[in-house]
Amino acid sequence: MKKLIYNKVDKAMVSALKKVEFYGRIIVVNTQSGAQKAVDYLLSQPVLGFDTETRPAFEKGKRYHCALLQVSTLTECFLFRLNRIGLCPAIKQLLSDKTVIKVGLAWNNDMLSLRELGPFESGHFIDLQQMVSKVGIEDQSLVKMYANLFGERISKSERLSNWERPELKESQKIYAAIDAWACVRIYNEVNRLLATRDYELVIQPSDNECNDETSLS
Repeated sequence: MKKLIYNKVDKAMVSALKKVEFYGRIIVVNTQSGAQKAVDYLLSQPVLGFDTETRPAFEKGKRYHCALLQVSTLTECFLFRLNRIGLCPAIKQLLSDKTVIKVGLAWNNDMLSLRELGPFESGHFIDLQQMVSKVGIEDQSLVKMYANLFGERISKSERLSNWERPELKESQKIYAAIDAWACVRIYNEVNRLLATRDYELVIQPSDNECNDETSLS
């Protein structure tokens, strides 16, 4: 039986799903020497998922720099605390690399935030928003893409938390890891579906019935 996927999913459907769990290893990187060791390992992997986090500003005119870079394989995620180590040589090496497949969501926006920390040459990144369209998925949010492909819900409860706190909470670590890890899972699954054609696309009603796209990101 072919896998059913939808061109769009609605918020109510996502809310009813089981919350996704991350069982991989999470490594917090607080030093430049630790960053180099992590990057050496990551550049030996076949596919990497990327995401960033920035401390939210709740005062008018206040703005913070990108504080966290998450880079994940299928089994572990490294959390680089950029508010401590900055855009160090190891991070620039990772971002500039052109040999390893790198996957992100709306990654151009993350690049702009990272470039505020310093200049670097960008390697090749695959944007999931463009990739999922190849199987007919129109939703642009990570939450909806993941729900569509895997039938589980990614929680966004920590999105507006303080990413510059002295020690990240365990819930923050898990949240950050899932966002980068999910990029790898989506990339692998879309590639599988494209290769096998083992899916059937269900077209959902449009316009007013599926107008909640901006509520999840």
